[in-house]
Amino acid sequence: MAGTSATAGIGLRPPHLPGLLAGEVARPGWVEIHAETFMASRPGAGSHPRLRDLERLRADLPVSIHGVGLSPGSVGGIDADHLARLADLVGRLEPVLVSEHAAWCRTPAGWIDDLLPVPMTVGALRILADNVCRIQDVLRRPLLIENPSTYLPLRAEMDEPAFLADLVRRTGCGLLLDVNNIVVSAHNLGRDAGAWLAAMPLAAVGEIHIAGHAVEPDPDDPAAPALLIDDHGHPVADPVWDLLDRALAVTGPVPVLLERDTDLPPWAALVAEAARADRAIDRVRP
Repeated sequence: MAGTSATAGIGLRPPHLPGLLAGEVARPGWVEIHAETFMASRPGAGSHPRLRDLERLRADLPVSIHGVGLSPGSVGGIDADHLARLADLVGRLEPVLVSEHAAWCRTPAGWIDDLLPVPMTVGALRILADNVCRIQDVLRRPLLIENPSTYLPLRAEMDEPAFLADLVRRTGCGLLLDVNNIVVSAHNLGRDAGAWLAAMPLAAVGEIHIAGHAVEPDPDDPAAPALLIDDHGHPVADPVWDLLDRALAVTGPVPVLLERDTDLPPWAALVAEAARADRAIDRVRP
């Protein structure tokens, strides 16, 4: 990660800002923000009210920007205003990394409050690659693209690792490897998470995400396999920690980000989970 060493970071949510700015809580190696939480209301508009506080924090703590609304997988292309507002934020913060998802969330009627995976087809790959190239041209920096979570089989002409490897080759982007999403997707689709990980383009990994997931039993058949939901509302599960170790054994030291978006625990609990990720990174240092 340019600008900081390979350490563990924590996803920054607005309730965390006051304690970090006041020096009342321990600081992680870096923090990652959701772009849309701090973007201006329109291109050229005044800055978001929280941005000044974030700029104060950015003065001595590395910040990464993670987009959740740009919709790189949209057939209709990238929304120009949204991209311009993201570019404004990137220019203000000069983040160490910028990332988005191999997913879509925009339709002609508006935005969907979810990140929907794209079908693994040649046509969808071409659309995603064109959109990623446009984003990178506007931001004037490489983008990291995250593998999404999946709940149902989608139309496919290739598997996800091959799809993402071709995306990296076509665009020069990097991979934001979400190991929780692999655990969730592999379980829901009846696949092997370790084999899924091993096939990913791990040489392109610039950051790893870890998070918790919900386990939802089938209400109509208690004996059926439960559905895993990528809700970012639980502690990191043991299979995710295991897959993190396996990923780092191949990638070597890279930044690892702990995501928690709902049911926020005390900050100390997040720091403890991030410390466990730091220990995992340390185990693969030369």
